[in-house]
Amino acid sequence: MADPVVARIAEKIAAGERLSAADALALYDSHDLIGIGALADRVNRTKNGNIVTFAANQHINPTNVCVLRTTCTFCGYARLPKEAGAYRFTLDQVLAEAAHAADGLTKEFHIVGGLDMKAGLQYYQNMFRALKSNFPHVHIKALTAVEIAHIARIEKMTWRDVLIALRDAGLDTMPGGGAETFSAAVREQIAGKKLAGADYIGVHRTAHELGIRTNCTMLYGHVETHQDRVEHLMMLRNLQDETGGFLAYIPLAYHPDDNQLGRELGREGTATSGVDDLKMLAVGRLFLDNFTHIKSHWIMVSQPLSQLSLHFGVNDLEGTVVREKIYHAVGAHTPQGITLDGLLTLIRGAGKIPAERDSFYNVLRVFDSNAPQAVAT
Repeated sequence: MADPVVARIAEKIAAGERLSAADALALYDSHDLIGIGALADRVNRTKNGNIVTFAANQHINPTNVCVLRTTCTFCGYARLPKEAGAYRFTLDQVLAEAAHAADGLTKEFHIVGGLDMKAGLQYYQNMFRALKSNFPHVHIKALTAVEIAHIARIEKMTWRDVLIALRDAGLDTMPGGGAETFSAAVREQIAGKKLAGADYIGVHRTAHELGIRTNCTMLYGHVETHQDRVEHLMMLRNLQDETGGFLAYIPLAYHPDDNQLGRELGREGTATSGVDDLKMLAVGRLFLDNFTHIKSHWIMVSQPLSQLSLHFGVNDLEGTVVREKIYHAVGAHTPQGITLDGLLTLIRGAGKIPAERDSFYNVLRVFDSNAPQAVAT
């Protein structure tokens, strides 16, 4: 029998009423995963039909040197400048990493890294200009709000001026990382000196005002409560109401291996549950009614679970990634990339229609159900 809470919320959605914070909290507390998933699937089909999109992208992580090495307890990627394993790519090394895009198939560079005192505005301006010069067909999605604020701080500039300078150098859109969980109490425990939640929103608001579209995220499965999750989603929904600048929402599962927080919690080797992973996506779809796109990050939750998520409100999958480093540094055991055929098989296996998109979610080609040849759209 369906949970009466889910049934009530289903009636509310059918009537065109917006969900309240109390509704979202009730969904997180509900154990009717199948009912929540079916409702999210229905809402998603109304928005996106049976199409599941992906981008042919490549991750480039140019530096793992980070001033927050000792305060972001959930991170296993960052290093201090002289610590073993620390690196900062030269421009030639960045271009060598990007060389996979020379075949013309890669459509997007996803560039994020540490808060490196020697990777300031000029470092990224030179990088973006060189990438655009060598790979003019590739979209640059780069630098989290935390990285933008870091560059502004070390250059003594405003967020706006940094964003304008980077946009002029080739920045096209921004990823959504660095949000973690907006709750001040949670941030104090897991990332005490990281950019505050309100400032994350402020950087994204500024980017939207400049015409720079962005993604947004939430890191979940650590010490946050359901109430913390709802407050986080409310802040995202409010900014989307204001600017319409978000492209997609992407919940990110916390990995407890190889980081201080995992050791403190006694959680090493224990990832988030599949139930929670699916519920995070479905509740995001239902509460964020002003978002068209909800993405599952298969690198963090596995390809099989991401496939299942396509029936829990998800319409977009992380694409054909090349050499992702950050999540693998904290225990992600998924492959670092997936072939086009592998991605098509995954999507078709869920009974969905795969389609390649650009970074603005414009469909470039739809694949038929039997073969990878493109068909007219």
